[in-house]
Amino acid sequence: MKRPLILAATAFLAGVCWAEMPDNFVLIKGGLFKNELSNYYGKGMTISSFYMEKFEVTQKEWIEVMGTNPSKFKGDNLPVEMVSWYDSVEYCNKRSIKEGLQPYYNIDKNKKDPNNKPDPEFGDLDTVQWKVTINPGANGYRLPTEAEWEYAADGGQLSQSYTYSGSDFEDEVAWYWRNSGDKDLTGVWLWRAIEENHDQTRPVGGKKPNELGLYDMSGNVREWCWDWFGDLSANETDPEGSQSGYARVWKGGGWMGDARFTEPAYRGHLAANGTGPDQGFRICRNQ
Repeated sequence: MKRPLILAATAFLAGVCWAEMPDNFVLIKGGLFKNELSNYYGKGMTISSFYMEKFEVTQKEWIEVMGTNPSKFKGDNLPVEMVSWYDSVEYCNKRSIKEGLQPYYNIDKNKKDPNNKPDPEFGDLDTVQWKVTINPGANGYRLPTEAEWEYAADGGQLSQSYTYSGSDFEDEVAWYWRNSGDKDLTGVWLWRAIEENHDQTRPVGGKKPNELGLYDMSGNVREWCWDWFGDLSANETDPEGSQSGYARVWKGGGWMGDARFTEPAYRGHLAANGTGPDQGFRICRNQ
C-alpha cells in the first residue's frame, strides 16, 4: 500500500508546483541560439530553460503589487511605464513575497553599488545606485538577462530567424512610431507628428505573437534586462554579461521609436534610475 500512497503524494506535490506558475507564463526551453540574426548566433552560448511572462507587466499587475500607478498613459491592460530599473527589481521582490515565493534579489538601499560606474561622457547620471545582488536558486520573479531576452524574442529553439520578434514585417508584431497613433504615419521620424497623431502605448497582446507565444517583444515599451550595458564580447559566452557598467540594458524598442529599435538584436541602454513613457519590463522565473 505504500507505493500508491507515495505516487499519490508525488502527483499532488507536482500539481502544487505546477499551480504556482501563473497561466500567462511560457516555458522557454533552453539551448543554443537558432536565429541567424542574433548577436549570439554561432558563439556557442547555451541558455538554460526558464519561464517568461507572455506579456509586458500591465498597469493592473503593477497596481496590485505596488499600490500606485506611475504610467503616463492609463489603462489596466496597458503596459506599465515610467518605471526605472530599480522600480522593476523592487516589483519582482514584492510580487514574489506576495505569492509566497523566495525573492530573487537582495536590495540594499543604504549601500552604493561599486559596479555602478560614471557615464564616460556625462558622469554620475544615476543618483540612486542601490546595491542589488541575486539569489541564484530563488524561485521568485526576476528580470531576464539580455541573452535570455534575445533568445526568447528570437523564438528560442523554434526560431525562424525573423527580423523582428515573430515576423519579417514589423507591422504584424510591433507597435512603433508609425502605427501606434490615430493613423499610420509616413515619411521621416518627427516628434511633432507623433504628438499630433496621439501615439502611445497599446494594450498588451494586440499584435501577433512570436514562435514561442510571446507578445510585444518587438515594440510597445522598451523592456529592462538585468545586465549592465557593456562590451558585447562579455556576453558572448557568459549569460550574465558584463559585471559592471554605467547603464542597464533595455531591449525591444517602444511605441515612439523607429522599427530598427524593435529588432531583437538591437541593444539599448539607460541609467538604472531612468524612466520614460516607453520604458517598461516583463518578468521571468527559473524553471
